[in-house]
Amino acid sequence: MASDASAALAVRQKVQLFLNAARSGNLDLLKSETPLIHAARQGHTDTAKFLIEHGAVPSIASNLGATALHHSAGIGDIELLRYLISKGVDVNLQSDSGTPLIWAAGHAQPDAVKILLEHKADPDAETDDDITPLLSSVAAGSLPCLELLIQAGAKVNISAGGATPLHIAADNGSTEIINRLLKAGADPNVTDEDGTKPILVSAGRSNRGAVEILFPLTSKIENIPKWTVDGIIEYMHSETSRQQEDMKRLKEAEMPKDLPKQDLPKVSPEAKKKAAEAKSRGDEAFKRKELDIAVDAYTQAIDLDATDGTLFSNRSLCWLRLGQAEQALADAKASYATCLPFLFQKFDEAANAFYEGVKLDPESRELVSAFREAVEAGRKFHGTDKEKEKEKEKEK
Repeated sequence: MASDASAALAVRQKVQLFLNAARSGNLDLLKSETPLIHAARQGHTDTAKFLIEHGAVPSIASNLGATALHHSAGIGDIELLRYLISKGVDVNLQSDSGTPLIWAAGHAQPDAVKILLEHKADPDAETDDDITPLLSSVAAGSLPCLELLIQAGAKVNISAGGATPLHIAADNGSTEIINRLLKAGADPNVTDEDGTKPILVSAGRSNRGAVEILFPLTSKIENIPKWTVDGIIEYMHSETSRQQEDMKRLKEAEMPKDLPKQDLPKVSPEAKKKAAEAKSRGDEAFKRKELDIAVDAYTQAIDLDATDGTLFSNRSLCWLRLGQAEQALADAKASYATCLPFLFQKFDEAANAFYEGVKLDPESRELVSAFREAVEAGRKFHGTDKEKEKEKEKEK
């Protein structure tokens, strides 16, 4: 009885969500997914099949290109996956985050990977950011998925954002995955966009087992004084310490005294109170992992008080976990802009915020670019600040 009541409540909340979205004009929420895609994402197999049997188009995509097949692959819903394929859905359909095979591999779903490969899914399909199923399987730490993809002929020496699968495995420290990549022909001497070899990545993470595997296969790096396993680890630890000291000095740099003025709309006490109530509802929904309801509550709060940057950042996190990278990025930027008087020139905080987004959605080009822009902006600002300090010293 309690279960039935809970299910009924969930249905009512979903209906209320869409009614509220329509009332508030939240078109992004209404367009983001169809009932079929929602059912597939939630793992409601029978509901998804019922919708298709009553006319829902199985290959229809969300505004980010994701279909029910992408979601069933990502959560490992094998019954729905087979059903959708039987209805003729293309296994190589692209979304903003890649094909269903990339979703399955990136979520460590070997059964889904196997089925998709059996139905001629492309093992080397790429996203716009050069992410492939094999790279996704390594990032997910899934040896079974990796094994299936290698057997299907997937390339092991691909690169995305300058990093190869071996770099990612070296960072994660999985000796099994490193050994399997090497056996399949991965190049231990390849460098990333910063000129770093996989062995240095492992050493920087103190992954001694990985360093020991890579050491006899890696050509000597001249600027490392002691070319031994211990010597490489010691060198990377010293480099890490140096970088941490640099970051500490940057954070201790004097903040500009004159902050830019920003005109924000005035919000009445009554509106602020209602916004706080809506935010509270959003926070509670987020804790219950009812992300759609949380998005709607935060949207209502933003409509009442657009000066509160935390509302945008909270909604941004919801969008990320719903797989809506573009909306997440827009809200992250809005949050940062709203809080500008308080965060002025704290580019490291902006970078950290975007990095959290990248960890949740590593396949989002927009978030990766935003993270890099924040880091670069910080470097430029702090570099300029150091130059000013040097000029002041000279004047003394």
